[in-house]
Amino acid sequence: MNETTNFLLDLSVLSRNISKYFDKVLAKYEIGSGQLVFLLAVNEQEGITMQEVTKISEVDKGTTSKSIQKLIEQGYIQAIQDESDRRVKRLYTTEKATGIMSSIYEYRNECRKLLSTNMDFSSFEQHLKQACENSRLNLDTEESYSGLRIGGMQKMTLLDYPGKVAATIFTGGCNFKCPFCHNKDLVFLPDHYEFFDAGEVLSYLEKRKGILDGVCISGGEPLIQQDLLVFLEKIKDLGYLIKLDTNGYYPDKLKDVISTGLIDYVAMDIKNSKQRYAQTIGLKDDVFNISKIEESVDILLHGNVDFEFRTTIIQELHREEDMEAIGQWIQGCDHYYLQQYLDSGSIIQPGFHALNAESMRHYQEIVSKYVPSVQLRGVKEG
Repeated sequence: MNETTNFLLDLSVLSRNISKYFDKVLAKYEIGSGQLVFLLAVNEQEGITMQEVTKISEVDKGTTSKSIQKLIEQGYIQAIQDESDRRVKRLYTTEKATGIMSSIYEYRNECRKLLSTNMDFSSFEQHLKQACENSRLNLDTEESYSGLRIGGMQKMTLLDYPGKVAATIFTGGCNFKCPFCHNKDLVFLPDHYEFFDAGEVLSYLEKRKGILDGVCISGGEPLIQQDLLVFLEKIKDLGYLIKLDTNGYYPDKLKDVISTGLIDYVAMDIKNSKQRYAQTIGLKDDVFNISKIEESVDILLHGNVDFEFRTTIIQELHREEDMEAIGQWIQGCDHYYLQQYLDSGSIIQPGFHALNAESMRHYQEIVSKYVPSVQLRGVKEG
C-alpha cells in the first residue's frame, strides 16, 4: 500500500482501538467511548451550553444532543435553565458523575501510557495538535456554503434591528410572490444574478466586531436556504446578535432554528387577514396553506425568543375589517408594527399605493384594541 493509504488506515486503527479500550473499561458505568468526550467537557467547564459543547467537540448538533441526552438519562449530567435567558440550558455534572470522574481520568492516563510505549508521546501529541489545527483551517468543507445564496447586503443600519447597530444580509429566493414586494430581483433571481461570496461577508463582519451589535438575516425568505444554519453559526461565533426576518411559511424550520439558540430576535410578516392572505402574497388559495402561517404565529406567541409581527399596509389590499381580524389573530404579542408602503422602483407589480398618515393611525387604533403595543413605521405626513 502507498503512504497515503497507510496514513488513513493508521488513523482508523488508532481511533478504533482507543474506542474499544474505553468501551471496555467504562462498561461498568454504562458509558460508551462516544459519550466520554462530552462528559469530560461538562466536568471541566461546569455550566457549559449544548452549543458550546458542540463547538468544542466539533461534531454535529444531533450527535451532541443524543450523547448529552443519554448522559442525562443515566444521571451523570443535569440541564438547568439559565436564570437570565430562558432559551438557554446549562449543563452540570451530578453527584453520581463526581463519584466516578477520578477513575475516568485514571483510565485516560493509563490509555496515554499504553500508547506511549517505545515512542516520545509528548512530541507526538504536539504534532497531533498541530495536525488537528491544520484540519480546521484546510479541511473544513463547510466553508464553501454551496447552498447559500446571498443576494445583497446593507453594511450598516440603525433601523432593521430594534435598538441595535446592525448589518443586514439579504438572501436570494422566496416562495411568495407578493405583488407589492419592493425587491423583485430577490424573488425571481434573473439570469446571471451576481451573488455575494459568503466568506467575504463573514470577513467584513469580522472586521466590524465592536462597531456592529448584530446581523439581520432577511430576504427573500432566509429559511429556504440550505446552508443557513452553518452560516448563522459562523456569525454567532463572531459574537453577534442575530435577527431573522421570515414570512412564516416554514414553521418546522423556524422551530429548529430557534431551538439552536442562534437566533436572538425574529420579525415575522403578517401579510393580511387569513381570508385575504393568498391574494396578498400573489398565490392561489389551492396552493397556499394558511395553517403553516398559523403554526408559526403560535410558535412565536408561546415560545421564548424575542419577536415582532409586522404588516406592510397597502391601500388596495388592506381594509378595516382585515385589521380587525389581524388584531384578533395575533393578540398576546408584545410588538406589532404597521409599515407604510413605499414604491422602491423595483416592485413586482406596480400600481399600489400607500395609505396616508391619518389612515395609518386609524388602522393602528383598530388593532390596538387587541394588541397593547402597535407602532407605525416609515409613516410620512401629508
